[in-house]
Amino acid sequence: MTTTLFSDARKVDADGVVEGFWMLVDGDVIVATGATVPGARAAAGARGGVDATRASSAASGAPDDPTAGGAVPPPADVTVDLAGATLTPGLIDLHTHGGGGHAFDGGPDDLDAGLALHRRHGTTRSLVSLVANPVPVLSRSLGLVGDLMRRDPLVLGAHLEGPFLAPDRRGAHAPHFLLEPDAATVESLLEAGDGVVRQVTLAPELPGGLDAIDRLVSSGVVAAVGHTEADFDLARAAFDRGASLVTHAFNAMAGIHHRDPGPLVAAVGDERVTIELILDGVHVHPAVADLVLRSAPRRVALITDAMAAAGAADGDYRIGELAVTVEHGVATLTGTSTIAGSTLTQDAALRIAVLRTGLSAVDAVAALTLVPARVLGLDAGGRRADMSGAQAGVERTAQDPAQGAGLGTAPGTAQAAGARPSLGRLAPGHAADAVAWHDDWTVARVWAAGRELRTG
Repeated sequence: MTTTLFSDARKVDADGVVEGFWMLVDGDVIVATGATVPGARAAAGARGGVDATRASSAASGAPDDPTAGGAVPPPADVTVDLAGATLTPGLIDLHTHGGGGHAFDGGPDDLDAGLALHRRHGTTRSLVSLVANPVPVLSRSLGLVGDLMRRDPLVLGAHLEGPFLAPDRRGAHAPHFLLEPDAATVESLLEAGDGVVRQVTLAPELPGGLDAIDRLVSSGVVAAVGHTEADFDLARAAFDRGASLVTHAFNAMAGIHHRDPGPLVAAVGDERVTIELILDGVHVHPAVADLVLRSAPRRVALITDAMAAAGAADGDYRIGELAVTVEHGVATLTGTSTIAGSTLTQDAALRIAVLRTGLSAVDAVAALTLVPARVLGLDAGGRRADMSGAQAGVERTAQDPAQGAGLGTAPGTAQAAGARPSLGRLAPGHAADAVAWHDDWTVARVWAAGRELRTG
């Protein structure tokens, strides 16, 4: 197994900031970390901060020890000298529909190309989001996502944003494809692709909505409240039944009124619930975004909700069968003012979070890494053991990692053994997903599962 030493970085993750950071990667997993700056400490106030002069090792199981030699990086087969550049975990997107001119409800080539665009912008792990379509079409799309998961361990599964949506809150979903979440339909979609579905957005007020939440949660699927007419009380009822996520806060749902608080206030007040937020400066004003970020610390996941035009030129596109016009980077249903997804990438969301909301770099990075990992139970505290059939059988073909899709891992790694490394931190036992950043928070280099991806 090839070992790689990343040296002389400024580490920023949910645990804080560490100067002179180094980490040792063995295959696709981080096995040890430390720092070469004497007396350096994680940023004050960061959750879980540790003494940066200490080294830790998942392989040895040794506890942190100030005499463990953290100032002396271990030898490795390959060394990546980051020359003081900022290094963060790879970004995780729970909600994206495409990019680079390609929609995820297309064919295999569209899936590969769209994911490659987002990986160039620092997103190393993704859910593939699908819009409302007839059940046979969705089942076929889920089969394609399952095929992709078997050859690409960076794909975490599928997110069904439809068809269980409120007609008057449908946004950019075709109205004639919307369905009530009856037991038979929910079951058929869960069965399609053998465990591919990891997240489902639904309106709990629909007939069978709360029962559908029960079924999703019992299957290990994240139930998200969204595209809904739900009020404060119904949202709380949905959360009590196990819904743990809100789909793109403020969009396709009631806002906040002083006598009618709506679903967002219910979510902010419930520590069990994470809130998706599209931070592109269009969907939600940065000042409102700042209010939510500060009201629900470490419970806001920054997502893109990107459609095919992300990273591509303005022009005419489609979401499902609906026509979309993109002007100045803003996507709307053609001939209307209805926003139709975004053209956002997660690196841009990070820049907006740091530069326009006043969020600290530590908390902004957490919103793009650890928080979404926790939603899926893939953080260190809640690593999923119930691997889906598609993901547990990931093929280990050693394809060219620079192509984005097809990242393989050698036998003997955590993935090859059927267990997934934790996500969201630069720490031992976590996946070797990392992004090196320029000083202006633009992406310099990207690694996923221990392999460098092409960014140019």
